[in-house]
Amino acid sequence: MSSNQQPLNWSEFERVEMRVGTIISAHVFEEARNPAYKLSIDFGPEIGIRKSSAQITHHYRLEDLMGKQVIAVVNFPPKQIGPFMSECLVLGAVNADKSVILLQPERKTENGTQIG
Repeated sequence: MSSNQQPLNWSEFERVEMRVGTIISAHVFEEARNPAYKLSIDFGPEIGIRKSSAQITHHYRLEDLMGKQVIAVVNFPPKQIGPFMSECLVLGAVNADKSVILLQPERKTENGTQIG
């Protein structure tokens, strides 16, 4: 933990709703300042389909994203990113060069499964 961050208490962590979803569409986000994709992710019947912008172009091609499962935070408020409204935050490991590796379940998991 960096010295400028305060630790979370358990109840704060429990409020972060992370779920498994499957990417059902991916498009180049032409208007983004940094290279990014617009993703549509299916989180199952309880949550539905959510959109997200993800700066993952360094390691992923559009055609490789279809059907890929990811983990995302689904209870942040929507965020306007240029002309696009992002409805969830896809999680990834950020390398020293700022490239992102997506966090994924180790095996196929039901959409909407909660991460705890």
